[in-house]
Amino acid sequence: MKQEIITASQEETKRFGYELAARLSGGAVIALSGDLGAGKTTLTQGILEGFGVLPPYTSPTFVIMKQYAVTLASYPLIKRLYHVDAYRIGTQEMLSIGWEEWIEDEAGIVIIEWPERIADIIPDNVITVSLEWADATRRKITIDTGVPEV
Repeated sequence: MKQEIITASQEETKRFGYELAARLSGGAVIALSGDLGAGKTTLTQGILEGFGVLPPYTSPTFVIMKQYAVTLASYPLIKRLYHVDAYRIGTQEMLSIGWEEWIEDEAGIVIIEWPERIADIIPDNVITVSLEWADATRRKITIDTGVPEV
């Protein structure tokens, strides 16, 4: 199923991420695509807030992956969030640092920026989120859960 929304500010993009968190379950893989500055990290910050992860939140561009603990009682089945940035590495490097373990973690959620760089190892059940510039402040966000509409 596809959904499109327009956000008019960074705060709205972050709020959308916060709301998206409530719709996720353990084992989810979210692939965030979009140009540099389109809002991928901002959306991720909202998801992290939605799971009660306290700031600071930083992009994992140089460390490749950041892991956050989820301790909210309202999400007893989700224990970890993995924020992955594939901008600087390829498939083999990603596999060598734990990719398969992360995507098989039923108590975890993987959020990956720049998934097109490792497209050959992205699982079929991925939730795809595309962020596009609508204008200087607005973003068009398209979510595809891969589930056909009924």
